[in-house]
Amino acid sequence: MNPKINFTPGPSQLYFTVEDHVRQAFKEGVPSLSHRSKKFEAISQEATEGLRELLGIMPTHHIYFTGSANEIWERIIQNLVETESFHFVNGAFSKRFYEIAQQLHKAPRKLETEPGNGFSGEVDIPSSTELIALTHNETSTGVTTNPEFIYTVKEKNQHALIAVDAVSSLPYPSFNYSRINTAFFSVQKGFGLPAGLGVWIADDACLAKAESLLSKGISIGSFHNLPTLHAHAVKNQTPETPNVLGIYLLGKVIGDMQRRGIDIIRKETEYKAAILYQALDAHPLLKSFVQDKNLQSKTVIVAECGVHTEKLTEFLIEKGLYPGDGYGSSRKNQLRFANFPTHSKEQYELLVDSLEKFAG
Repeated sequence: MNPKINFTPGPSQLYFTVEDHVRQAFKEGVPSLSHRSKKFEAISQEATEGLRELLGIMPTHHIYFTGSANEIWERIIQNLVETESFHFVNGAFSKRFYEIAQQLHKAPRKLETEPGNGFSGEVDIPSSTELIALTHNETSTGVTTNPEFIYTVKEKNQHALIAVDAVSSLPYPSFNYSRINTAFFSVQKGFGLPAGLGVWIADDACLAKAESLLSKGISIGSFHNLPTLHAHAVKNQTPETPNVLGIYLLGKVIGDMQRRGIDIIRKETEYKAAILYQALDAHPLLKSFVQDKNLQSKTVIVAECGVHTEKLTEFLIEKGLYPGDGYGSSRKNQLRFANFPTHSKEQYELLVDSLEKFAG
């Protein structure tokens, strides 16, 4: 029987060292550790400092732990928007960010494109906008947004905070965090961990905005508002009992990635994406959903499979290769392939070889 290789874009394949780290965690009693203990503070500090070094996050930006990236969508709107946000929407997840602002009774605006498309050029954003939300990697469609576009939006709209959804792209992108106010991800994708932990990066301007809203008597949430998160984070603690095991594993996997080298991880990501896109472009029955090469994600590759989707899925699973279904209305005619640090070059070469042999 072929070993299972999970290419779903989240939860995805576990990072290859996680099983060993879990065993060690149980030996150390981590799952039942008090979150007010010195040992937990050391675990939190290891994960935070490791992440700061791995991603190049400067001291003006703070790192907080939450339950999920979905939670961070809500916390960003609660803490950073009094009235109006602006959302770049090009798929289901960027649209969900916009909808959360609506549900929280804000007055969001959006610029929306068709799935598979991205954004470029100058965009007229109202001066009343407090927060601009962009998705670096739209997981539902495999479209990426060039960081330079994000930085240009920031430069042209100094009055607004910039929020970047990097859920299915980090740790691959090398962001200039001085040109981003807040970013976030969840660990079950690019970091190859079990689900149940979100990571929120927010700068001093975000903290000041949250405190300003709070001083006006505006609700910014309860235990997971920014001031409360920050007051605990400076002590390497959290307001509530967190996912201690998840934070421990994050710190250990970050250490593994540091020893491997982030530059090597990024180059391997680009190599794997290149050979998969090349295979799709050359295939007589399949093609890349995103045709503009400047918009093609390096971390979530979407294949347009049409009537061959079901047969291709069965063909790959027989070989131990588990693709992700297409998202929403595209479920029956697309497949999605995660390209995260845990997916080796050899696994991707096996995937490409298998696709080339598929004849319908």
